[in-house]
Amino acid sequence: MIYLDTHVVVWLFAGRLDLIPPLARALIEDNDAMISPIVGMELQYLYESARICEPATAIIDGLTRKIGLKRCDVPFAQVVDMALQEDWTRDPFDRVIVAQARLRAAPLLTKDRTIQDHYDDAAWDLDRS
Repeated sequence: MIYLDTHVVVWLFAGRLDLIPPLARALIEDNDAMISPIVGMELQYLYESARICEPATAIIDGLTRKIGLKRCDVPFAQVVDMALQEDWTRDPFDRVIVAQARLRAAPLLTKDRTIQDHYDDAAWDLDRS
């Protein structure tokens, strides 16, 4: 299993595999793709602010059909308890996304260098895998 950060979900849905390095693409192909439910909320915020063109449900449903994307079902109270410890950022989406992956001791696919610097299981390219 590998968790996907929000930007990875957007790029996959848009078919922008050119933005995802070979290592990251291989990780997606070789693992069950998982997202924190908060990725859906972040996608909707991006849609409502006109930064992406499709609502969250269209993106998540599309990737569920296309790649078998799954939503993590760890109880929210456990995720929040873990997110309280992610004090390296004030971004609530990043805190919850990392906390969700950390609870499962799973890798998180993200280009975000701040996440990579604070979550040892973050993966993206050969320099940061």
